[in-house]
Amino acid sequence: MEVRLLGVTVLLCVADVLHAFAIEEKDDVFKRTACPAFLLFENAAYLADMTFELPCNCKPEEVNSVVWYFQKDEGSHHTTVLTDFAGTMVVDSGHIHVGSDVLKRFSIRMFSLIVFRAQAGDSGLYLCGTKKGDFFYGYDVDVQPTKHITVAFVDRGQHAQEDYTEKVFSLFTTFWDWTKCDRCGVRGEQRRIGLCYVRSAQLHPRYRTAVPNVTSCGSKAVPVRFHHPGQLRRPEVVIRSCLAPCLKEEVPKEGVQAISNIISKLGQKPWQPSIPTQLHTHPAGSRLVIACPRARPEHAVAWDKGSIRLYRSHYLLGINRSMRIFIDHGNHLHILRVRLSDRGTYYCWREGELVAGFRLSVSYQSQRKRTLDDPETMYAIKIILTSYILITTIFFGIHLCRCCRRLFWCPPRT
Repeated sequence: MEVRLLGVTVLLCVADVLHAFAIEEKDDVFKRTACPAFLLFENAAYLADMTFELPCNCKPEEVNSVVWYFQKDEGSHHTTVLTDFAGTMVVDSGHIHVGSDVLKRFSIRMFSLIVFRAQAGDSGLYLCGTKKGDFFYGYDVDVQPTKHITVAFVDRGQHAQEDYTEKVFSLFTTFWDWTKCDRCGVRGEQRRIGLCYVRSAQLHPRYRTAVPNVTSCGSKAVPVRFHHPGQLRRPEVVIRSCLAPCLKEEVPKEGVQAISNIISKLGQKPWQPSIPTQLHTHPAGSRLVIACPRARPEHAVAWDKGSIRLYRSHYLLGINRSMRIFIDHGNHLHILRVRLSDRGTYYCWREGELVAGFRLSVSYQSQRKRTLDDPETMYAIKIILTSYILITTIFFGIHLCRCCRRLFWCPPRT
């Protein structure tokens, strides 16, 4: 017993030493990095729904905590303070919802700012400084939307967009590396995300970029006279098929394996994978969104319904406007107007590994109040307004034609 206590004590001491070493190493980085005499903004581009981290790369040694500021445009009088003035704001990323305000989607860890599920409205200038208003480092963040993203399927012979060239600037796409195969043992898919970039010799010199004369299309370094090049070119994603083997699991000893096989055969169904499965009952007619546990938009994520593969080539958002079941670019599975036929078990793959299951049951509500957020209500209102405008236009058109006919075609009375 005493030996165990001694071992635990030694382990805790080692952990404290490593933690202190990490903090000291972080401080040494600030000692080696000098802040620029003139505040510059470093360009960084991301796709919507991604999580990004902005490190405060320099600060004076006497500053123990930093304050992060956000400005939509340079010189704007409206500035958002993203901190609790102690530099210790921490947010649980598991409770972040899509579309929520940036004040509910950020965290500060070791002087770095982390923004969860970034949206296009989060694009702007982020400054690291103190509560007195002294700024040390700045970022020019460009979050490109996925609403009108361009999709190309390699298996269908489709290709990425061609470069767009004007007299003073040119637009092109910078692609990230291919993701892992989202499934193993069966046919899977790979994604490659591309962001819009602009090349010009007339960029604002205050914004620092990794490559000279090149910055993202939504950067503040792009002159206003270029008429927003991000509207001329959208981000894109390229998808192709793949096949990857599954990793071999460690095989136990022969005796242990035989016993475990007998136990598994007694209480499990052989055709169902042994993964954590969540039970969920959802009312019919409403919308359901399922997220894969611990998955990010940049991860390789795939969905199956039982033995049916929900490939992106058929279920990706935007392929068909009448789709009721689709996968968005943030790897979420959407089911619009849930039906009784949607019952079943949905499986989630993450980075080529089957990680979770969702067993969906559908219930009927005898009385359900309609709200303006319901898809059926919005569709009905849209049809009614469109019909009203059409009938009104026809009514005024007929009377206008009658008036014109009387004015120009009827002979004057004598």
